[in-house]
Amino acid sequence: MAYGCIVNMATKNMSDDVIQLDQLLELDKVIHERVRLGIMSALSASKKLTFNDIKQVLKATDGNLGMHLRMLEKHEYIEVEKKFVGRKPQTSYQISEKGQKAFRHYICIIEKLVSELK
Repeated sequence: MAYGCIVNMATKNMSDDVIQLDQLLELDKVIHERVRLGIMSALSASKKLTFNDIKQVLKATDGNLGMHLRMLEKHEYIEVEKKFVGRKPQTSYQISEKGQKAFRHYICIIEKLVSELK
């Protein structure tokens, strides 16, 4: 898949087996962590998910998931909606436009790294 991103490519004077350092440095550190990558992937595929939906998909604890969701919210990669369903609070998340662009760029870099290893 092409996302139209631009990746700085290091010159090809190294062995084909060596991953280009320039590309690794471009990986978004906010997204790259395993749980946050899972959150971004799930939201990218599902548009909007509740806290419990994400927790079930990722098999994460409340505290761990909450910390990672706050980090993504802090960087404006996700949008949060809090409401009551009946008498119970429900928090839903969706990927923001900024988050969608960052995630696409991240995927593009990973695809380029993988294609260079083939």
